[in-house]
Amino acid sequence: MPWESNGSALPLSRAQRSAIRPTYEAAIPAVIASIDVTVDPAALAAADDARAEISRFDAQLSTMLPGTEIAPLAAVLLRTESASSSQIENITARAKAFALAELGVAKFGSNATLVAANVDAMNRAVEMADSITPATILAIHDALMRGQEHADPGRFRTEQVWIGGSSASPHSAAFVPPHHFRVVAAIDDLCTFIARTDVPLLAQFAIAHAQFETIHPFNDGSGRTGRALVHAMPKQGGTTTRATVPVSAGLLADTDSYFTALTDYRNGDPSPIVTRFADAAFAAIGNGRQLAKDLLAIYEAWSESITARRTAAVWRVLPMLLSHPAVTSAVVQDATGLSQPAADNVIGQLREAGILTKAAGVQRYVVWVATDVTGALDDFADRARRRH
Repeated sequence: MPWESNGSALPLSRAQRSAIRPTYEAAIPAVIASIDVTVDPAALAAADDARAEISRFDAQLSTMLPGTEIAPLAAVLLRTESASSSQIENITARAKAFALAELGVAKFGSNATLVAANVDAMNRAVEMADSITPATILAIHDALMRGQEHADPGRFRTEQVWIGGSSASPHSAAFVPPHHFRVVAAIDDLCTFIARTDVPLLAQFAIAHAQFETIHPFNDGSGRTGRALVHAMPKQGGTTTRATVPVSAGLLADTDSYFTALTDYRNGDPSPIVTRFADAAFAAIGNGRQLAKDLLAIYEAWSESITARRTAAVWRVLPMLLSHPAVTSAVVQDATGLSQPAADNVIGQLREAGILTKAAGVQRYVVWVATDVTGALDDFADRARRRH
């Protein structure tokens, strides 16, 4: 493709200037809508085992908190997955800051706000899982990148982008995605592939993800949007019904092999990315099970510390804290329909039981945090970052 300077006023070294040429090479994505999928048998076997384990995990979560809604555990896994997806791109936030950002307390940093936006995008992905279309993808990106005008939220890119190298030109980049005139057709082709029913499910998810990252359809946020789609596809394929398996958290255990597998895919070999997704699914399920056990233990300890009768309002609020560990009186009122005095009374009971503590440094209103839960979430994130 011909290269025209983007008009950058950044000073360049002699080496950077000498690397710039009048033309550059950009990837041409494979057409995969009807391609015969050829994957190494060992990779396919691992993927099939992982798909079965995902289904078992999904069923297991429905029995983790007898007598309560499973929604809190499913929701907390969704939030940990959103955080993990951001961490792959070094956008990190501790669980308390993240929970406060969800309440709109921006004081606790832009990173936490970005991770909170990831939750919104992940919710969009799961809600729209029944039909993954170009419009679905744009809606997820819009939720993810809203307010970040450089990313052109909810619109496919209309300029060349590249990964690595210098911002001055794509000539020293690690990867140059397709020219923007190819994006719309490539996304249409990808959505047709995702709708196929003749490809083993986990292999289909992995290949679709690698193809999406190869197309790189947005100015910014393509990686996070692509990982959000990973968690819409299992629901669309019937592998999960309610839970979000934190596959991005599994990918965190070895990001180098993840990026290497993406390169292998772009060079024509899909087996490594299928294997990597299978490995990530097993790692994520193990980590997710530990998180679920930790949350169950926390919930049981809370239950023993509450002496109110079983019909009391406090029992309606307690499960909510698993998925929303930072609350205000207004949040409790909205979620439960309680009056302000009743909500304040419940918060008082939870504070006296040592379940909620007041968040420091918040000026606008009083925020209460379930630090047992934020601690368990931080432990989950720390485990995800360890190499196994």
